[in-house]
Amino acid sequence: MASQWIYQRLIHTDESDLDTLAEEARPHVAGNALRQMGALTLQSIGDQVVNAKTVLPWLLSALGAPGAFVAFLVPIRESGSMLPQAAWAPRVQARRERKQVWVLGAAGQAFAAAGLAAVAATASGWIAGAGVLAFLAVFALARSLSSIASKDVLGRTVPKGQRGQIKGVTTVASAAVALTLGLALRLWGGDNLGAGVLAALLGGAALAWVVAALIYATIREPAGDVETGAEDRPGWVAQARDLWRGDAVFQRFVIARALLLVAALSPPFVIALGIQQGACGLSSLGLFVMAQGIAGLLGGQLSGRLADKSSRRLMIGASLASSAVIVVFLGLLMVGDLAKAFWLAPATYLLLALVHVGARLARKTYVVDIAEGDQRTQYVAVSNTLMGVLLLAVGAITAGLAVLGNQWALLLLAALGIAGAVVGRSLPEAERA
Repeated sequence: MASQWIYQRLIHTDESDLDTLAEEARPHVAGNALRQMGALTLQSIGDQVVNAKTVLPWLLSALGAPGAFVAFLVPIRESGSMLPQAAWAPRVQARRERKQVWVLGAAGQAFAAAGLAAVAATASGWIAGAGVLAFLAVFALARSLSSIASKDVLGRTVPKGQRGQIKGVTTVASAAVALTLGLALRLWGGDNLGAGVLAALLGGAALAWVVAALIYATIREPAGDVETGAEDRPGWVAQARDLWRGDAVFQRFVIARALLLVAALSPPFVIALGIQQGACGLSSLGLFVMAQGIAGLLGGQLSGRLADKSSRRLMIGASLASSAVIVVFLGLLMVGDLAKAFWLAPATYLLLALVHVGARLARKTYVVDIAEGDQRTQYVAVSNTLMGVLLLAVGAITAGLAVLGNQWALLLLAALGIAGAVVGRSLPEAERA
């Protein structure tokens, strides 16, 4: 079968892995995995365009929106996709098949991307800023549905030992898209990139999500058990609190994941320091987009395989590596003319992006492997909701420190990374948890 041949060329497989999967799902592993890789790659294409750290700030600038709108992009994108998940969980658990939830989320993201394209093509000033934030909020809410469902579908259709590699291949494909997009943005105008080009890119992103939804809908997902009354059960906040208090492994995982924010939150401060030192300008923005792509190409599949071997050890390594990169960067800024070297900030960004690839794959693989069935849904939903709160809190603290100097924010994040490695050491290996 063609799908089996392709799958075996992409993923290292072992017959014993199938023992971790329901019997009715075993004949369809290759086809289901390729469909998920295809859909998630298309989603990644959209993500590179609807990017709150790069493309959307450019869009607001091109449309003449007030600068205050830029400050809300990342909080709305990240927290909006995480905070609702504990509330969604009972409704998702009430479904025997979870792929429809992912498809619904993809449709919502397609709608939001199309809305952003319309704003880019027709609006300007504060109206454009308000429109971008409104459609970004819709996008984030829709993404929360896809996020909570994707882990369930992956856990039901792909055996342990192969899940990290699935995400690794998708990461490599996403990285290739980021690299191509970065080159295209520089070729199409650099700092003078117009709203018309961005509107076309956003329209293409909407189409990518439509195709992704059509592909994902063809996954042959085995029907799971449904918790009686799960959809109507009140008090999801109380359930989340009880899970936090009563499950020590889950509690330590959330703490470790929160401390891993060092890899996600430090890059903007690196860029800010590069600009502050006069080594980077807006014309360098394409370099940072390409750096993100290069990191995925270099680290995607390798991190996926490392995550399948031990997602716990990969989380620990990513925490320590993030802190080390930050400390070295801050040290080099104090060495003579190195502070103004054009390559220092992009190289540091590349290393942090590379570490972040490993961190993301490690914690995603860990949470899929550590739990089974509806417990996995609860783990994903509650951890993401808690992360939405923690992201706002850590972001506010680092923003406050950045007033004193971006170096202080980076030092705090480096300390958090070291603490994350310590907490990670207390986690059990997923296979034995």
